[in-house]
Amino acid sequence: MIQTFDTVFAPSSAIGGAICVIRVSGEQTRAIAEQLLDKPVSNTPGRMRHTQIRRNGTLLDDCMAVFFKAPKSYTGEDMLELHCHGGMTTVRGVLNALSEAGGVPAGPGEFTRRAFLNGRMDLSEAEAVMDVINAQAESSLRSALEQLSGSVSRRVRAVEDRLLNARSALEAAIDYPDEAEETAYATVFDDLRIAAETVRTLLEEGKNGRVLRDGLKLVILGRPNVGKSSLLNTLLGEDRAIVTAAAGTTRDVLDERLSIGGVPARLIDTAGVREASDEAERIGVDRAKKALETADAVLLVLDGSEELTAEDEELLRETAGRTRIVIANKCDLGTRIKNALSVSCKTGEGIDTLKQRIEAIAKPAAQSTDAITNERHLSALSQALNAIAHAADQTELDCIATDLTEALHHLGAITGTDVDAEVIDRIFSNFCVGK
Repeated sequence: MIQTFDTVFAPSSAIGGAICVIRVSGEQTRAIAEQLLDKPVSNTPGRMRHTQIRRNGTLLDDCMAVFFKAPKSYTGEDMLELHCHGGMTTVRGVLNALSEAGGVPAGPGEFTRRAFLNGRMDLSEAEAVMDVINAQAESSLRSALEQLSGSVSRRVRAVEDRLLNARSALEAAIDYPDEAEETAYATVFDDLRIAAETVRTLLEEGKNGRVLRDGLKLVILGRPNVGKSSLLNTLLGEDRAIVTAAAGTTRDVLDERLSIGGVPARLIDTAGVREASDEAERIGVDRAKKALETADAVLLVLDGSEELTAEDEELLRETAGRTRIVIANKCDLGTRIKNALSVSCKTGEGIDTLKQRIEAIAKPAAQSTDAITNERHLSALSQALNAIAHAADQTELDCIATDLTEALHHLGAITGTDVDAEVIDRIFSNFCVGK
């Protein structure tokens, strides 16, 4: 059922370019169009036509307009898109005219919120809209598009269907214990086991899939003056970190983003790890160690032109067992360290091999484009799994049914079939205006 709201408007593209797209949505959309446009909007949905925007006889713009009739529009309401010239003065004039004609400025995520509330997409698909906008690499874009097309919903609903089957059997057993109780016990625990296995798989895939959303976190670690900042600059292809001959130049954590093999990555350059000589350096070293705790992989940089120091040996021990690449930098000055990848940030030697090694680490994430990556969704899945596991430990039918209801509540929070209004408000408050 289509809900009724104010008719809202907002720019859906940047102001200041050649063209600015302005969206209008709501039941007064056609009436507003009749007030402002010198030609009626086309009765053929989605057909664009040339028109002029006028207000009180004054020409505001010569533009293109396209009308989408409810419910076959993005929001499920009557919608109008005005493709105006993008100059600030032009856009401001059109927005003012829309306001005078009865429109209301849209809030953040207003159009996508209406699409969700009007049943044009579920909540997981609505959240994927911002992931498409924010995608920073090819694989993260593919993942976001999969979720926008309903991949999360399909996988979650498969678990919901399994639990609903179990709950139906339980309800029958509770209502008709003599006829259905034995059958319920035979099938319910089977359904619980399969549902739990499916959710565990989704959570495990989510660990890799998170990389597609947030980026593979690569922490560059090493003692001072081994070339960590030089490595950051080399991988980025630009000078982002200050590089000097003096040890300890980097005092804070630098976090930069790039795409490696089509997978988004975060390169985190840290302060050189050693016994700090002052308070500022001590804070930098502490932050480097905290960054290490949450790293997906470590790029441990050594000075390949020197023998290993006690500080190098300590860092090798601290990172043992982690996903890491041990790098012997400054190979242009000679290599005195074995069992490490020799590179030179000065000449570029070995950098292509290093990128290939990083791509190999990122590859599992690149293959998981249908994985669930949203932290809210993963949290809800984890809570659902706990409820399913608790149900599997019960013997009383009523207790099992209660746990199943809780599990279904958490799954419904993902797709939006069972979610608090406060959660919806929080989700759409993070959207940009015009989307």
